[in-house]
Amino acid sequence: MSQTGKSHLVIMFTVGPDDVAEGDRIFASHGEFMKGHPRQGDVALLDYSVSKGPELSNPMDANSEPTGNTTFVVDEYYESPAGITRHWQDTTENWPEMSAAAPAWFAKATIATLHNGTVVQAL
Repeated sequence: MSQTGKSHLVIMFTVGPDDVAEGDRIFASHGEFMKGHPRQGDVALLDYSVSKGPELSNPMDANSEPTGNTTFVVDEYYESPAGITRHWQDTTENWPEMSAAAPAWFAKATIATLHNGTVVQAL
């Protein structure tokens, strides 16, 4: 199913080697939390993934040397912007990590975000 026209949330966190284990723990918790999201209707979560891999010294050269840092990528698709709005509200109200360990870990990361994009190309 093509996601063209759907709402897209992407957050990339890049951390040093000492913070990878905590990222793994936080995203394991986040994955469990995401299982409770609605899967139908205007606020539906359509697709969710978290991936991680080495940060490269030249981000546009897949053969460049790793920096030693790790990048985590959170990728979420929703039926509409209302799903993203609902997600952020639910995250602050119902995911305990958001008021505890996650903000401390976020502060150690370099973060890039797309908070409410619209998919313009998809297969």
